[in-house]
Amino acid sequence: MSAAYPLSSCIEWQFVEAGDLDARLRAAKAAGFELAEFHLWRDKPVEALATALDETGMRLTSLCVDPRRSIVDPAQREEMVTAVRETIAATAILGKPNLIVASGFRVEGMSEDEHFANAVTALREAADAAEAAGVMLLLEPLNTRLFATMYLVSTKLGLDLIEAVNSPNLRLLYDVWHSAVMGEDMAEVLAGRIHLVEHVQVADMPDRNEPGTGSVDWDQVTRTLRGLGYTGAIGLEYFPTMPMDESLALSQRTLAD
Repeated sequence: MSAAYPLSSCIEWQFVEAGDLDARLRAAKAAGFELAEFHLWRDKPVEALATALDETGMRLTSLCVDPRRSIVDPAQREEMVTAVRETIAATAILGKPNLIVASGFRVEGMSEDEHFANAVTALREAADAAEAAGVMLLLEPLNTRLFATMYLVSTKLGLDLIEAVNSPNLRLLYDVWHSAVMGEDMAEVLAGRIHLVEHVQVADMPDRNEPGTGSVDWDQVTRTLRGLGYTGAIGLEYFPTMPMDESLALSQRTLAD
């Protein structure tokens, strides 16, 4: 692919006309992708996906811990860690993809320090399970436009949590769209800590469509990533506005060097 970074198709939202997720994976391969990702797994055909991965040589960059549970609410901590363990076990046949963790919502009456401490405790337990299994967890900051009371909506805070947990198996998923919604300066929030970023996802502003359809300065995004030293893949986590072959071609042009 003629882009600055390897591109990963979000088959949750792309190639939907192909049918089930394993068929979307095959369609992504036929379109030229080597990498793919999706969201929750419990409602997906995991065994059929494993077969499709084996037959196509595709690799999954990431999927989400399922079910989603809070890292800041102590009442959900046991369920959160159990969800991580169950997701690790269930997705091992998919090649041990990176597993995405969101924070959950703020707890009314809880201080900032308590939120942070609870998150570190939960993430430390989850990271212990990930280390034992040889799996990478990705902590993802979201945004308040989609989730008004979500705890983790700051890249800086996400990186602070990762540093506090201090596990080689916990890193950040940096989503350009979530970050842009929150008005962050990408270069500023990632400066000096790009080594903690394992995966990057992209979509254009304002409506989460393909790069090149909105207001994000993609030349600046790719220059910033390159300048900081990011060497991983870029996940195309967007809703296509055109046929997928045209959508992919636009993304490739927009994200090219």
